[in-house]
Amino acid sequence: MLTKRIRRALGIAAFAVVPLALPMVTSGAAAGHGYTQNPMSRQALCADGTVSNCGSIQWEPQSVEGPGNFPAQGPSDGQLCSGGNSRFSELDDPRGGDWPATELNAGQDLQFRWKLTAAHSTESFRYFITKDSYDPSQPLTRSDLELDPFFTVNYNGEQPDFTVTHTGQLPSDKSGKHLIFGVWEVADTANAFYTCSDVNLS
Repeated sequence: MLTKRIRRALGIAAFAVVPLALPMVTSGAAAGHGYTQNPMSRQALCADGTVSNCGSIQWEPQSVEGPGNFPAQGPSDGQLCSGGNSRFSELDDPRGGDWPATELNAGQDLQFRWKLTAAHSTESFRYFITKDSYDPSQPLTRSDLELDPFFTVNYNGEQPDFTVTHTGQLPSDKSGKHLIFGVWEVADTANAFYTCSDVNLS
């Protein structure tokens, strides 16, 4: 009888510990979040009300987080703009190619600006652009992108400020509707943050 009571007590104690242990198991997720405000990303356009019917991304534009090490790994094709996160699938919808586009000049120096809601140890910020064959009416895939970034800023594990700005030159041989795919690779998790910015290059 005593043995049964001891076993029962131990079982209850172990059950009670489980909820306390869960936060420790899940605390490895990245604490930092962010998105591009220049050029305006799709999530920024949803957050400021320029674009409607965006779903939950309008409330948390900083949360497009997915597996990192793009392009070798990362989100699946067709889910790049949402970071592979089904809660933000509205970002992958090309809307018939009608996402508002930032007017830019090919070859110009552009100040890229990220808004971070929490700083995070950073590997790099990298920027990719679509090929000349890109069809803006279709979901973005790796085959749509020039897979060598046209601009990279390395941080080597340092923490950025809450507003990140850096100036890089846009490709000079592009024209028309394109998409700039921004990747913020964090340094101490396997994840990255993703942004899609529709642009019109003249």
